[in-house]
Order: sequence, then structure tokens, then C-alpha cells
Amino acid sequence: MKLNELVGNFTIYTTNEEKAVLSKIDDIVPLDSFPEREQTIIENLIRKSLVSKVHSKGSILVMVNELK
Repeated sequence: MKLNELVGNFTIYTTNEEKAVLSKIDDIVPLDSFPEREQTIIENLIRKSLVSKVHSKGSILVMVNELK
């Protein structure tokens, strides 16, 4: 039996500030294109597995994970 079958539907808590930054990431975007405060918020979203960090040619790109 899978955990999802036991738990049912679960959501990851996000603050209003995290939701606002998450809505700004519409595609694969360089992390350094965001202000320092938003970069910190994106790091928190990476820890929550809502955003993925991709290293490409010496730069760091971020993209939203699929939300279901």
C-alpha cells in the first residue's frame, strides 16, 4: 500500500510570499535574475521540493515542479 493511499490528499504549506514568488517562475529561469530576498524564498521552495534547481553551463536555473 502506498503512502498516498493512506494519507489521501496532502498539501505543502506555503506562505503568501512563497506563493507570489512561485507564480513568477513560469519557465526555466536563471536564479540570479531574482532579487536577493526572492532568491532566499526560492531556496526555501527548493527545500520543500516545489522548485527544482538545475546547473547548466556555469549558471543556476530554477523551474517549478509539477503541481498536482
